[in-house]
Amino acid sequence: MRTSLIVLLLTMTIVSERTSAWQDSLESLLASQPDRFGTVTANPEKFRVQIIYTQIDRDAGNSPTFRSFEYRVNPAEYFYPASTVKLPTVALALEKLERLNLPGLNRDTVMLTGSAADFQTAARVDETSPTGLPSVGHYARKILLVSDNDAFNRLYEFLGQQELNESLHSKNYKGTRIIHRLESALSVEQNHWTNPVQFVDGNKIVYEQAAVLSKANYTGPAPELLGVAEIVEGKRLERPKDFSVKNAYALRDQHDVIKALMFPESTEPEKRFNLSKDNYRFLYRYMSMYPGESDINAYHDEDKYPQGYVKFLMYGGEAREIPVHFRVFNKVGDAYGFLTDSAYIVDFKNNIEFLLSATIFTNENQTFNDNIKNH
Repeated sequence: MRTSLIVLLLTMTIVSERTSAWQDSLESLLASQPDRFGTVTANPEKFRVQIIYTQIDRDAGNSPTFRSFEYRVNPAEYFYPASTVKLPTVALALEKLERLNLPGLNRDTVMLTGSAADFQTAARVDETSPTGLPSVGHYARKILLVSDNDAFNRLYEFLGQQELNESLHSKNYKGTRIIHRLESALSVEQNHWTNPVQFVDGNKIVYEQAAVLSKANYTGPAPELLGVAEIVEGKRLERPKDFSVKNAYALRDQHDVIKALMFPESTEPEKRFNLSKDNYRFLYRYMSMYPGESDINAYHDEDKYPQGYVKFLMYGGEAREIPVHFRVFNKVGDAYGFLTDSAYIVDFKNNIEFLLSATIFTNENQTFNDNIKNH
């Protein structure tokens, strides 16, 4: 089913050409190609498909205008966002560093994470870092290049659950909740606590933050039940899984975050991230960079990290080479059978650019954690 996401790029190329199949309707466009999309469009509720496409045109002064079109976008129809939550977390971590505005504190300052409880883990080294030490900047690189889970967890701990969610909600991203670490067995209550953190320059402490407890509850207001069964500690439980205690990141929020990062001057002031030009350039560089282009030697294994890694919409995450005139600035998610990608895509050769966000549910047997890949 990941192929369904790949061919959306081809569909959007047709959109850019204004063919008769377009008719200013994504539904008409999908229906016009039943050989590609017939399985999904025949039963979109089963696949929980949502798509947002924004066409970008530029005037003689190179100023962009935006026209957006949607297919089945419904904030009330839950999908598990998986790693897509990492992008706003990176942006908010960089924003927090700027807001603290302390001498010697920046994205490359060494960040040492401690432990204040037996369920927390410390992080004082990073073998993938050129210096062998962790930092907000290096965690961001790992997230944007290969979607590293531990790196996200460390930025989640730096921000704190309450600050993270209040910051997003204050920017009017109200279809979002980020309430747990990833690839972690911690409970709802344990995820309310975040670790103590120090930023250091040699033996000097530049900034210190104690362990923080979120006093607010951001879980869903009602059960969000999906599927028919779940594997828990090796046992099959014949009941739906409740996602109300899981992260949520509505597709419209994802689309708006990509736009806010790529086009801050064209975004409502309240939805913007307060970042310096240098931090914006940093994000653009690593959002679009391929793992093998980075200075992280561990990511130079092209068999493990091909150029198309974590580029679902364009290349399904598997292409070994991508044409040089394409660049994709994006963040993907893949877990529990939900595949999601939100991207700003540029074809420099043909002067085509657009924003595209899509999610699809590929868990055919409706069973979670059974390690059966259906896509």
